[in-house]
Amino acid sequence: MSIVVASRRAALLFAAAGIFLLTHSHAQAQWWKRAPVDFEECADAAEKAATKAEKTSALADCNAKFAGRRKAGGGYSYYDFLQDRTFDIAGPNPTPDEQKKIDEFYTAYLANQRRSNEAAQAAMRQQREQQEQQAQQLQQVALRTEVARVPVPVERPKVQQAVGPRPKGAPCAKGSFSCEWPRLSESLNDLKKLFNPTPSKPAKKG
Repeated sequence: MSIVVASRRAALLFAAAGIFLLTHSHAQAQWWKRAPVDFEECADAAEKAATKAEKTSALADCNAKFAGRRKAGGGYSYYDFLQDRTFDIAGPNPTPDEQKKIDEFYTAYLANQRRSNEAAQAAMRQQREQQEQQAQQLQQVALRTEVARVPVPVERPKVQQAVGPRPKGAPCAKGSFSCEWPRLSESLNDLKKLFNPTPSKPAKKG
C-alpha cells in the first residue's frame, strides 16, 4: 500500500511541479494585491490580468496552488484524476487526514481494477475454450457425416457350382443325389425291362 500511495503522490507532485515551473516567473511578480483564499478567488483575480498570456499564466498558478473547488452548498470538492472520482474536503486543499483517506480509496480502487481485469481475462479464456470445444464438436459431426456418405462395398455373390455327374471312383457322401442317382437309374431300367420285354427275333428260313 505504501508503494502505491507513494507512486500516486509522486504523480500528483509531478503534475503540480510542471505547472508551477511554467508559472514560477509570473508567480514571483505577485500580480494580486492580497493572497487569494481559494481557487475561485484566485481565478477571479487572474481574469483581471492585463494580457491574455498573463491571464493564462495566472490561471495555471491557481491550479497549482489550490486543488479543491467550491461547492454550491458550501465546502469544497477535490477531483482525483487518477481514480476519476470526486471527494468532499473541508478547505481549498485536502488536509493530511483527507489525503490519507483519498490514498486509501485509491488503493482499493487499484485492487478493484485488478480483480476486474482478472475476471475479464478469465471470462475471455472460458469463452475461448467454449469456442474451441464447439469447433471440435462440429469437426467430429462433419467427420461422421463424411464417413456415412462413403458407400459400403457390397460382397460379390458366390457362384454356385453346377452339380454334374460324379466321376467314377470319386467318393461321395451318403444320401447325396450324386451317389443315389446311378442306383435309382439302374432300378428304373430293370423295371422297364420287366414291363417291356424285348421281342424275340424270328428264326431265319433255310
